[in-house]
Amino acid sequence: MSNISYLAVEAGKIILENGGETYRVEETINLICRSYKIKNADSYVTPTGIMFSAEDEYGNNLSIIKRIKHRRINLEKVAMVNELSRKVQEKVLSSEEFENELAKISSSKSYSNLAFILSSSLAAFSFTLLFQGNIYDALVSLLIGAMLRINMIFSSDYDVNDFFINVIGGIITSLTALIFCSQFNTLSLDKIMIGSIMPLVPGVALINSIRDTIEGDLVSGLARALEATLVALAIAVGTGIVIKLWAFIFGGIV
Repeated sequence: MSNISYLAVEAGKIILENGGETYRVEETINLICRSYKIKNADSYVTPTGIMFSAEDEYGNNLSIIKRIKHRRINLEKVAMVNELSRKVQEKVLSSEEFENELAKISSSKSYSNLAFILSSSLAAFSFTLLFQGNIYDALVSLLIGAMLRINMIFSSDYDVNDFFINVIGGIITSLTALIFCSQFNTLSLDKIMIGSIMPLVPGVALINSIRDTIEGDLVSGLARALEATLVALAIAVGTGIVIKLWAFIFGGIV
């Protein structure tokens, strides 16, 4: 029982680390435990931890606490764990088979850094056009989008706090936009900044906070809402610092 319990919690950890909702983690853990006939299995999940307890056939209690330190957005892994849990429900795998499948999901590689840079650039480019910027505004946003993703890649390698990553992102966005707009009068500062910042907006965290709240997970819902608010605040701080300094040094905004 203990091996399956640890594997169930590990499956929940993968979901939580990759952008899944807390209620989905609880459902997955409980579904796996039911499939393997583990009695009185229960779990309590927050965005930063998993608490699990169960009872074996001899009445002995097992408790597991798993701390979540790093989170990212990789919904492909969330979907893969969901698919594995459905497979377990339909046909119970042996603990070795289940462990091997879970290890494959955990070690599966994400997209390359180049793919992330290109997608961030195209997202910023498209958002700028969506907000009625012209093609030249969008091209500047294309460059800023690439710079933002490169900043996130290097900052993550050095374990920089997410708050400061977003502060730096706001600085990069506003400074680059101001430099280009000061040189080319045809560019629109607000369209470039809004379009470039959009890839930084914590959309998944906001949606998950709403879904967790609707599901009754009030602590998780509020925690995710606060997380999204802090990200928005960090972007605003980085952007505001540059705009204020630019106005102070050059006597105004272009």
